[in-house]
Amino acid sequence: MVDYRALFRLDGRTAMVVGAGSGIGAASAEALAAFGARVISADLDETAARRTAETIRGHGGTAEHLRMDVRSTDDVRAALERFGTPDALVSTPGINVRKRLTDITDDEFDRVVDVNLKGTFRLAREVGKRMADRGSGSIVAFSSIRSQVVEPGQGVYAATKAGIVQLLRALAAELGPRGVRANAIAPGVVETPLTAPIKSNPEWYQAYADRNVLRRWARPDEMAGTVVFLCSDASSYVTGACIFVDAGWTATDGRFDPPL
Repeated sequence: MVDYRALFRLDGRTAMVVGAGSGIGAASAEALAAFGARVISADLDETAARRTAETIRGHGGTAEHLRMDVRSTDDVRAALERFGTPDALVSTPGINVRKRLTDITDDEFDRVVDVNLKGTFRLAREVGKRMADRGSGSIVAFSSIRSQVVEPGQGVYAATKAGIVQLLRALAAELGPRGVRANAIAPGVVETPLTAPIKSNPEWYQAYADRNVLRRWARPDEMAGTVVFLCSDASSYVTGACIFVDAGWTATDGRFDPPL
């Protein structure tokens, strides 16, 4: 009989979480460690990366940390040289410039693309080819509901998040025969540093809460279960997928309950 509980265990495996200093990245790192993984906590903010690693160790887990800028291929390669090829990669970094497309400058466009899309590409390329050489691995990158639905001021961000989905699908097709799986997670609205400006506006905050079926924002830890699933053997037949963790945001109109 299959030991179904063991499917989710990550004992003896290494998970590199990029963007682990806060929000979804921190929750993902802590969850992976709770299931037995040795976690490499990477973040542009080294102090934040260290803090996450210390939290994991404080709860009996195994974790190390480093500073990583996803805009630098050298940083990515240096991390792999230092820690080796991970069994799982989780990529969470993302930035946004909230402006209408007609107001976005070339520099602003390039900045968002460089972190969100090209940063994911750098990680997927460098880690993916090493995983393929070894013959195993799971790559998870964070997309967004904005890969499917948009609003004013989200154009470039949305384009990068849609691009991440296609990037991971292509990676799944190319590396699947060599034992590497690649999947995307698309959160709804989550309370993170990126969404802090929205939370500070009560009307805007409530409008987002009312937009989904559960009528509330998500906590970062509510993304962690999907991360553990995709990094573990429980998802051994899942690749090229984009899993929406959005409280029904993309499934329903959500703004009006008609008299039925």
